[in-house]
Amino acid sequence: MRRYNDEERRPAIRNEDLDPALTEVSRKVIGCAIEIHTSLGPGFDHETYVNALSLDLSGLGVPHSINHVFPVHYRERQIGSHSVSLFVDNRFVVQVVCDPEEVGGFERTALRSQLRQANLELGLIINFHRRRLKDGGLVRVLNPDKLEAMRGHPDAGGDEDDHG
Repeated sequence: MRRYNDEERRPAIRNEDLDPALTEVSRKVIGCAIEIHTSLGPGFDHETYVNALSLDLSGLGVPHSINHVFPVHYRERQIGSHSVSLFVDNRFVVQVVCDPEEVGGFERTALRSQLRQANLELGLIINFHRRRLKDGGLVRVLNPDKLEAMRGHPDAGGDEDDHG
C-alpha cells in the first residue's frame, strides 16, 4: 500500500471526479438538511433530526435506512460493528451530530475509517447544533482509496485528507 508524504500529496478530489448520480443524491440530502435546519433550528436530539431527514428523503423517493449497521473486519474476521445515522441509496453514509462544537479532525478521520471498512466513497457529517450549517455544520468526507480504485489507480491506499 503506497503512502503519500507532504511533498507528494494527491490532488484534491473535486465534485466532477465523483459519480454524478452520487453527487445528485448527496445534494438532495444536503438540501433536506438545510430545510430541516431552517425549519427546526438547533436544539433537538439526534433522533429528531434523523427522523426528519428520513421523512424528507422518503418524500423525495430516496432509498435509505436509519441506524444502519456495518460489520468491522480485521484479519478477515468480523470483530465488531458500527452504525451510521443513515445509509442512503446503498451508496453513502450520513452521520447526524448534535454538538455545539464544530466537527473536528477526529470525527472526519473516524468517518473516513468507517468508509474504508464499508468500501464506500462518501460520507456526510451534519451537525444540526450549529447556528448555520454552512458554518461548520456540514462536512463532506471522502474515501480516497475507493475513489482511486474506481479510477483504476494501482497505488490506491494513501492517507490523504480531503474533506471538501
